[in-house]
Amino acid sequence: MLVITTPTGQIGRQVVDRVLGAEQPVRVIVRDPGRLAPEVRERVEVVQGSHADPDVLMKAFTGAEAVFWVIPPDPRTENLEHHYLDPTRSACEAVTRHGVERVVGVSTMGHGIEKNAGHLSAARAAEELIAGTGVKSRALRPPFFMENLLRQLDAIRNQGTFFLPSRRDRTLALVATRDIAERGAELLLDDTWSGQGGVPVVSPDSLTPDGMAEVLGDVLELPVRYQQLPIDAYRSMMLEHGASEAMAQGVADMAVAQNEGAYDEEHRTARPSPTGFRQWCEEVLRPAVLG
Repeated sequence: MLVITTPTGQIGRQVVDRVLGAEQPVRVIVRDPGRLAPEVRERVEVVQGSHADPDVLMKAFTGAEAVFWVIPPDPRTENLEHHYLDPTRSACEAVTRHGVERVVGVSTMGHGIEKNAGHLSAARAAEELIAGTGVKSRALRPPFFMENLLRQLDAIRNQGTFFLPSRRDRTLALVATRDIAERGAELLLDDTWSGQGGVPVVSPDSLTPDGMAEVLGDVLELPVRYQQLPIDAYRSMMLEHGASEAMAQGVADMAVAQNEGAYDEEHRTARPSPTGFRQWCEEVLRPAVLG
């Protein structure tokens, strides 16, 4: 039995699709089963509830061979560390209690991020909790999601501009969520690996934000420019859009770490994933902008 958390999320949903193709029995944890696609709902066992509920995890992990573990962001969380670590501690207890053999989790790329790096630090701490149980584990370590640009469709379409706090002269490591899901599904279905380790998942690109703007302009056939937001302005923008103080500060601290080169070491040495930024723009962003 494979257990998948966040089966309606942007990564978990794609993992479910891939493992169902392998005809494996799948159990999902989901708050609202109605959000599952009908063809998925017919083929999975559903445990209704939240991954943050210890009783739900105990029920869901019963008889599980492998677990796909994701902590989705919560823009209103009041404590970033608790948001990541409290559910993970409960998951670790359920993993140990039920003798789960393998855990594949989504963590983050980054070097020197153990402290003061916002979401990066919290995600890495959760990764370490899982490894500390002794269970066979692989932590997928992605950098900046290409899909984050989908939040800026109006600005790209109407202003020919996208905004980030990233330095315009520094390469920004990227990844498409499809590649994270593909690697996660491969590891879930493969029972031959052992030990604990991190698995960087990154595109074959080496682009600065200005380079990303050039690709966007080519694909969309319109002028696109990049505008760097000061960290404080980026933090304030998140607060204006309803994020909690903890969430906004965590994102700001993460941006500082990225600008200081947190991704650089693993970016240089990681095995590139298949999807390049231009391909993703052609297949995902262009239809979204033009549609």
